[in-house]
This record gives sequence, structure tokens and C-alpha cells, in this order.
Amino acid sequence: MAINNTTKQQEIIYRSKLPDIYIPKHLPLHSYIFEKLSQHSTRPCLINGATGDVYTYAEVDLTARRVASGLNKLGIQQGDVIMILLQNSPEFVLSFLGASYRGAIATAANPFFTPAEIAKQVKASDARLIVTQACYSDKVKDLAQENDVKIMCIDSAPDGCLHFTELTQANENDIPNVDINPDDVVALPYSSGTTGLPKGVMLTHKGLVTSVAQQVDGDNPNLYFHGEDVILCVLPMFHIYALNSIMLCGLRVGAAILIMQKFEINSLLELIQKYKITIAPMVPPIVLAIAKSPDVDKYDLSSIRMLKSGAASLGKELEDAVGAKFPNARLGQGYGMTEAGPVLTMCLSFAKEPFEITSGTCGTVVRNAEMKIVDPETGDSLPTNQRGEICIRGDQIMKGYLNDPEATKRTIDKDGWLHTGDIGYINENDELFIVDRLKELIKYKGFQVAPAELEAMLLCHPDITDAAVVGMKDDMAGEIPVAFVVRSNNSQITGDEIKQYISKQVVFYKRINRVFFVDVIPKAPSGKILRKDLRAKLESGNPN
Repeated sequence: MAINNTTKQQEIIYRSKLPDIYIPKHLPLHSYIFEKLSQHSTRPCLINGATGDVYTYAEVDLTARRVASGLNKLGIQQGDVIMILLQNSPEFVLSFLGASYRGAIATAANPFFTPAEIAKQVKASDARLIVTQACYSDKVKDLAQENDVKIMCIDSAPDGCLHFTELTQANENDIPNVDINPDDVVALPYSSGTTGLPKGVMLTHKGLVTSVAQQVDGDNPNLYFHGEDVILCVLPMFHIYALNSIMLCGLRVGAAILIMQKFEINSLLELIQKYKITIAPMVPPIVLAIAKSPDVDKYDLSSIRMLKSGAASLGKELEDAVGAKFPNARLGQGYGMTEAGPVLTMCLSFAKEPFEITSGTCGTVVRNAEMKIVDPETGDSLPTNQRGEICIRGDQIMKGYLNDPEATKRTIDKDGWLHTGDIGYINENDELFIVDRLKELIKYKGFQVAPAELEAMLLCHPDITDAAVVGMKDDMAGEIPVAFVVRSNNSQITGDEIKQYISKQVVFYKRINRVFFVDVIPKAPSGKILRKDLRAKLESGNPN
């Protein structure tokens, strides 16, 4: 911890226990990622889990440069945006890297979006090309015709669509010289931020180089990936967690990236066993599925040396439960936010020379960055063990929101601090604990109730597969905590039994007041609970 006396109010600023390192922020992202290409050019880079196809580092770099040349032939200029509308695939990686080589910008979207959702992002980002699969082409056909946007398919190309080979078969020597500034945007993910509608998050070459270096560079990397690793990529690449902390970090260190198109528990376990996967980045829903799966013991999972959870908070009980399934693995969490570039904290149990950590923490602030905890009412920075809004500062954070200076100002203050909208505290060991979202706290007669705390308890019950807690309006209390619960197979557990189970563990104002049984908890691809959908259910009067 460091005290900064340069401001009127004494600021309490937290830094990494690891020393700052040199980061080559002048390099374009692709140059940085492939800086050590000669050391691992013949090693496996991408493994397609569905087909078994393997692409070496030399092949991926060459093909990415051909994609850049092909993009130029199609009229994609420096600063233009292409949309990647794909499930996990080698072509996703090649499209992203090819755009970087061209000096273009990649925006990625969930291919399961509705046509209207895709159209909003295409128009907002002014995308000129959509790389997708034939089965999704109908979703964008009308949009493309009306807005002069080209559609390119990686499989069969329907009428009016181009084929991906037009990029991969271009001459890599025809890429025009591009002068890329470190502050040029290279990635444009979309995020709602702390509130409101999705906005384009401008991530620069310098920002992503910084973020990747903060994780995997240095003599004692915070996230110790190396060239012998096989890294699982089952999380969606269109989400910043997989794009940054799996794809870019894996490429930087020369590891093999095992691409899995979608999550299915037994297929996942088979791939871990077959390819001897060593690194398993996950999100809480996958961790939960593994913890509760009766089939885990049938597979040899001993190759896993690191199991990392992120994108949403993971309770201590669930972390302990899954730890028993992976006896050789270091376990821990990271904490990220798209706007933050995205990684804010990482458990030091993942370092090359690991530190002891407290169970349930989501790590310490990454190196070459600063963090503070701020009182939401006064704006004062807070000492250890006091809860407040988490703020981060460093070269890794976003440039701003695309075409939205007002939203940018609300998120990044005049001193360069990015306000996350997340509530947390830092303990005496400089470890961060997430309490909840600022806007998701339930206020019962003025008392604060954190949904994540109650959800962690519910998920430990053997008759509960999944759960979410939100606040329901109440005339007397203002809000009362209610739970949406997915029962385990054949379970007959009642709402009263669940309420009693929780009431034994919490103070009176945290007790669950009502339980609604549902088939599934709505979640974003990142694993975050879509609480607004659950609140809408309550307001509709038909929550079950």
C-alpha cells in the first residue's frame, strides 16, 4: 500500500506486491504478441477441439498477415471496423489478428444475438464487414444490403456472401505499410458499464499490450503461462475475458490454445484428458457444473495445474468444493471489467513464485497499475477492510466509450480513475474481495444485503443446482431479498426449507423472504446473472 500526498485529500492507493516491469507500449498489439515468434514457430498454437486440426505459430502468423492483405483488397482501411460474429474457432483468432495487422478494429458479438441486437452493434460501430457462419447469415442479410456491409462466411458461402478463403489466400506481401499509433483502437467490445445500454469500449494497442504484460510478463509473472502449456478456451472469444486472458495471453507466451466451441460437461472432461490440458480458465457456472457433476471421477484431470475463475464472483464454498476435484491445481480468481482493459486483480497463487492467498479473494491489483476503494457517498478513499467502490488507474484501461463522451466522463474521472460500479474491500494482505455491484445491493430498512453472499450459500445446498438473489419492492422494508432457485434433479425441496436453511446462517435482515422455482437462471455469456431479467419477472407478477 502507498500513500499519495499530492492531492488535497490524502489518498490511500493499493499496488501489486510484484514489482513494476518494463512494458513495450510502443509496439502494435500483433507485434507484441508475436515478439518471440522465432522461439516457438513450430509449436502448436491453435487446436480445434471439434476436429483435432492443429495450427502452428508460424501458420497462424502467416495466415493472419494474409487476412490483413485480404481485408485491404476488400477495401477495409486503417481505422475501419470489422465485426466477428462467430462461436469459438480458429477463424475468430485469425480475423482478430488480421484486423490488427491491417490497422483495423475488431468488434465481436454473440452469434446467438437476435437480428435486432446485431444490427444495433453493427450500426453503432459502423462495421464494414461481418465475418460469420452460413447458419447466421440470414440474421444479417437485410442489414448488410441496407448498410453496404459485406458478409463473409467461414464455411459454405450462401448467395451474396463472400468466403473466408478470399482472406486466407491473399498475398501476405501485399499488406500496405501501416503506421499504428499506440493510442489507436484495436478492439471494440460492447459493455453496459455500470449502468445503461451497451456502449462501444475503445481498447487501444497500448492498453491491450499493457494488460497482457501485466498478467504474463516479467521474471515472476502474475499469471504464469508458458510455452509447454495447453490452455482451455471454452469461454466465448467474443467476451473480453477469453479474448484477453486466454487468447492474447496464450499467444504471447507460445502456449497451445485448445478451442472448444461450446460448453458440454462430458466433452470438456474428455478434452482435458485427451490433450492433457494444463490451464483451465472458467466462469462460476462451469465451476458449479464441475463441482456437481457425478462423472468427474471417471476422467484423468491430473494435468490441470491452474484453475482460474473470473467474470463473476465465486464464493469460498464453491471454490473449496471444486478444489477437491483438481488436487494438482492451483485455484484462484481474477477480477475484470471490459472498460478496465479488462483485468484489475489476479490471485498471486497463479504467479511463477506463488504467494499464499486467502480463500475467496479475487486477487491483488495487477502490476503497473493503481487501485483505490472509494466511499460512494463522499468520494474519500478508504483504508483496509472498509467497503466502497473499486477504482483502477493505469495504461490498460479503455480510451473511452465510442461516440459517448458523457458516459466516458461518468466512468473515468479527471484524475484518470476508472470507477467500476463494483463494491469491495481490501484486507490487510492487500487482497480484494468483491461484495457486489453498486446497483445490485439490496437495501432492507437501510441495511445493505449483498446478493452474492446469499447465492454462495444457496449453491452449497445439495438440492440446489443454481440460484440468484434480487431485491423485491416492499412497502415496509423498501426491498426484501428473494431467491430464484433451480432444483437439482428429482429434488422436492420446498421454499420454506430453503428459507430456513439460509435463516440459520445470516442476520435477520439478510433472510430470504420468498423463493421462486425456475428452470434456469438467466445469464450473460460471461456467466454474470442477468438480474434485470429477474427483476422484470417480479414486476410482471409472474416470477415462476
